[in-house]
Amino acid sequence: MNVTFRQLRVFVEVARGNSVARAAEVLHLTPPAVSMQIKEVESQVGLPLFDRHGRSVSLSLAGEYFLVHAKKLLAALKEADDAMQRLKRVERGALTIGMVTTAKYFVPHLLALFHQEHPGVEVRLRIAINREQLVALLNAGDVDLAVMGRPPRELATRSEAFATHPLAFVAPAGHPLLEQAEVPPQALAGQTFIAREVGSGTRAVMEAFFAQHRVEAHLAMELPSNETIKQAVIAGLGLAFVSLHTVALEMQHGLLKRLPVAGTPVLRTWNVVHLGSRVLSPAAEAFRYFLIERGEAFLTRRANEAGVAQTALPE
Repeated sequence: MNVTFRQLRVFVEVARGNSVARAAEVLHLTPPAVSMQIKEVESQVGLPLFDRHGRSVSLSLAGEYFLVHAKKLLAALKEADDAMQRLKRVERGALTIGMVTTAKYFVPHLLALFHQEHPGVEVRLRIAINREQLVALLNAGDVDLAVMGRPPRELATRSEAFATHPLAFVAPAGHPLLEQAEVPPQALAGQTFIAREVGSGTRAVMEAFFAQHRVEAHLAMELPSNETIKQAVIAGLGLAFVSLHTVALEMQHGLLKRLPVAGTPVLRTWNVVHLGSRVLSPAAEAFRYFLIERGEAFLTRRANEAGVAQTALPE
């Protein structure tokens, strides 16, 4: 049914007073406008909702059932509106946000914007070495919200994607493979790679890419730090598969180049996650809503400034 909330309000008001004229007075509408709305609702429902008795009306059997659902829908709308109003008025509170190291390149910037709107909220950051450590923090209840890639399947959580996360292969400026317009994945077999440790989400995506294209990569080095990996690649020690959000500055200054490997960038999503059993504080709920509403636009703007491809989330 294509019934609007405005039409539901009109229907409920007519049912409350059993009068079109009285409903029109309360809603500041004309009686013909109210009658037109009721006819539209009945047309959508496919049943008469009122029995007409001259100038008065009374609910039909279908109308009595529909009234129950109409009130529930209007109550849900009011609850949603109340929740949004509470978020707008969050003045103080505390929340702890956990994140994987890859997210530290943009989450603090989003927090700064959030703090401008909610200066009274105290925020603590817990940066996990990798995904496994962040899952442990979530499970222990040490963080209110977690910003991560793939949500944990081993925990009962609620997760919502808020931005696209592109990952790709990078090389130092002047690397021979950069001369090719498109590098086939099989060409990576003869290259040396510097990779994140086992347990890292980036490592898992890289290994899945190699497995998909049947590439046996030579891993020369395993490092737990994005910064160290970037410096190693710049120094010419090998190639790396990284989140493009972590190398925007280096790409902007020409220190690193994205390899045009076919099938990349690999697009994943950033998710805001919390335990399903945990009732979020108003401050945590406000930041969760902030990420969902503002995260994608912020990261897209930063990517455009750095010349990094960023694809919007699907509708």
